[in-house]
Amino acid sequence: MTVRDGPRRHADVARFPGAVWRAIQAAGIAPAVILDRAGLPRSYADPSTAMSTAQYFSIWKAAEALADDPGFAVRLVRARTGVEQQPGFIVGLYASSFRDALERLMRSRLSASERLWTREAGGIWTMGKDWRYATEPEPALSVDLTFALVVELGRRGTGRRIRPAHVQYARPRHPSSALEAYYGCAPSFDAAHNMISFTSEDLDTPFPRYSPEFVEVMTRALSIDRGKLPVVERFSDRVRAALKQAILNGRPEMAAIASDMGLGVRTLQRRITRSGTTFRALLNEARRELGVELVASADLDVGRIASMLGYQDAGSFYRAFKSWEGVSFGKWRAQQGIAPQAATSSGRAHEFGHSR
Repeated sequence: MTVRDGPRRHADVARFPGAVWRAIQAAGIAPAVILDRAGLPRSYADPSTAMSTAQYFSIWKAAEALADDPGFAVRLVRARTGVEQQPGFIVGLYASSFRDALERLMRSRLSASERLWTREAGGIWTMGKDWRYATEPEPALSVDLTFALVVELGRRGTGRRIRPAHVQYARPRHPSSALEAYYGCAPSFDAAHNMISFTSEDLDTPFPRYSPEFVEVMTRALSIDRGKLPVVERFSDRVRAALKQAILNGRPEMAAIASDMGLGVRTLQRRITRSGTTFRALLNEARRELGVELVASADLDVGRIASMLGYQDAGSFYRAFKSWEGVSFGKWRAQQGIAPQAATSSGRAHEFGHSR
């Protein structure tokens, strides 16, 4: 059995992902309403807020009660709003296989209190999770969303309707037609652990979009191996870190950033102003920092980088990069000792990297 234990020095620390807050809000339940029902301060909607396992569970129980829908997790995943923008999911789509994608998704978990484990025997791979400091079972909605995300990752990555071999719940029997239809199998209940299983053959299915250079760069840019955004102190630094992730998600608008940080738009604007800067300035800084990080990868051509950063075409990004660094794309890479990018089928890497 393989265990994803996290840091060696454990503490009862959990964080509620901003992407999940955004998905739940898009489904019609405001974070403030959930936190009020859970008896927690509204500041806990900030994804950087550390909380105990008990507090984390109370949020899920409140959301579950307000949704009043056994298939709510399926609704969140099928809507493809927010929840699939978790860094581990984004990177996983470009992994080499379903197995590789799951390994990366598991490494992106945000809680040191959560214990993820896997085992493989007889052609069946199983993943489960336990909570070190839990005094009660993990809420059903939390378990369901984890399992639904795993299934969705396999389906979107392979382009096939991957089905779990088994889904087992520790909770008492509470069938859901939505869950059963989504999984393509009937979950069992009253098990020893919450577990989801796939055949080893399905796990080794390759992902057509495999891009090792993208995975490497995104892992570094999003601090995937540490499972969280970089630790930052100033408020403007926190906004810029959130913006870098939002740029890659294609949603760097103020409303989305405010939602990710658990703030109202006006509050975000006011705090940015107090920091002595503007949202536009922070967005430009975040795009520049991310752009330089991406250019530092020899395997990414200018066309792909431009697309990832939201530019209309490679030429627009080339001009922006030259204004940032004072030299061309290709010359900057040469100065850093990075080998020239081989020409792509469009020829743009060569054109913009060396011909100007």
